[in-house]
Amino acid sequence: MKEDVVDVTKDEATLPAPRDAAADEPGEPLLVVENLVKHFPVKGGFPVRRTVGAVQAVDGIDLTVHVGESFGLVGESGCGKSTTGRLVTRLLEPTSGRISYRGQDISRATRKQLAPIRSQIQMIFQDPYSSLNPRQTVGKIISGPMEINGINPQGGREKRVRELLEIVGLNPEHYNRFPHEFSGGQRQRIGVARALALEPKLIVADEPVSALDVSIQAQVVNLLQQVQKELGIAFLFIAHDLAVVRHFSQRVAVMYLGKVIEVGDRDSIYTRPRHPYTHALLSAVPEVSLDGGEEARRERIRLAGDVPSPISPPSGCRFRTRCWKAQDKCATEEPPLVQISGNRSGHLTACHFPEEPTIEARDKDIILDPALAALEDSSEG
Repeated sequence: MKEDVVDVTKDEATLPAPRDAAADEPGEPLLVVENLVKHFPVKGGFPVRRTVGAVQAVDGIDLTVHVGESFGLVGESGCGKSTTGRLVTRLLEPTSGRISYRGQDISRATRKQLAPIRSQIQMIFQDPYSSLNPRQTVGKIISGPMEINGINPQGGREKRVRELLEIVGLNPEHYNRFPHEFSGGQRQRIGVARALALEPKLIVADEPVSALDVSIQAQVVNLLQQVQKELGIAFLFIAHDLAVVRHFSQRVAVMYLGKVIEVGDRDSIYTRPRHPYTHALLSAVPEVSLDGGEEARRERIRLAGDVPSPISPPSGCRFRTRCWKAQDKCATEEPPLVQISGNRSGHLTACHFPEEPTIEARDKDIILDPALAALEDSSEG
C-alpha cells in the first residue's frame, strides 16, 4: 500500500537493526506481547458528541511466539482475536501494553521507525478476495511489497514472483491474470505468496481458511505447514475452527471477551483443559463415532445466554455469567493466568475453580439453558 512507502532520513531516529536472523534459534522468543490493551472509544450525545464509553476489544493479554513456532489463537467471534493480529502487525495502535519483536519494543514505534521491521512481519487476511486489489494483476500484487521496500532479487522481480506462484501451487503463467479469474482457494494462495514475498520471520494468519470450502481448507493449511517447515517461518494462526487449529498449531491460547483464559501445548488444551470455557468450547464440536462405542463419547456442555458486551464486561472473571462453577469470589477477583496444580509446564489457566483435566463424558450433561433442559427432559420422558 502507498501509505507504507517511507523515506528514512538521517535526522529521524530509527529502531536499532534487528539482530542477525541467523542468530535466531528454534525455541527463542520471537514475538512477546505483554499486557496488551486496545479500547475503541464509543461516541454519543447530541449536538456535541463525546466519548461515553469504550469497547474493550483486547484487555491485557500476554502471548509469546517462539522462532519457527505455530501458535494458535482461538475463541468465539468477537472475542478480540483479529484485533490482536492487527495490533501485532501494527495495523492498529495499542492503547497500552508492550509488543516486542526479537527483543525490540515496537509498540510505540513510528512508521519510519518500523520500516526495517515491516518486511519481517506479514499478514494473511481472512477474505481472499477483498484483500486483493481487483485492478492489479497477480504479478503486480505479489511484487508490490518488493517494490515498496526497494528489493530487487537476483533475476528480477518477475522471476521471483513466478517462483512464489510455483511455491504456493499456482501456475507461473498466471502472472498476468487478475484476482477475479481465480477461485477462492487460489486467491488465498495468492495472498500467501504475497506474504512470502519479503521472506518474513513471522506471519499473522487471520482466519485464512474460514471463507473456503472444506476440501480447499485442507489444501491451504497443508500449504502453510509446508511453507513453515521449509522456510522456518513462525505463525500466529487465528481461527475459530478448533480442528484446523489443532492440526496446524503446536501451542494454543484460548480467548474470551478480550482476555486469554488458557494457554498451553496442543495436547494439554485439547485433551486436558482446565478452564470451564475451554471445556464448553471443545464440547461444542460435533461428535462423530462410527461404531457408537462408549470410548468415543465426550462431555456435552450447553451454555446459556450470549457473550456479554465488551463495552461493559462482567467484573472479576468475565466468563462467570455463563459458568456453572461460578461463586462469589469470581465476581470480586479476576483470576490470574497461572500454572495450577495438575497442569503441565507451560499450561496456564485463569480460573479460581478449574475443571478436572479430562474431556470424557460426564455422568450428566451440563445444560444451563432452561428451555433446552426442559426440551431434553421431555424427550427423555
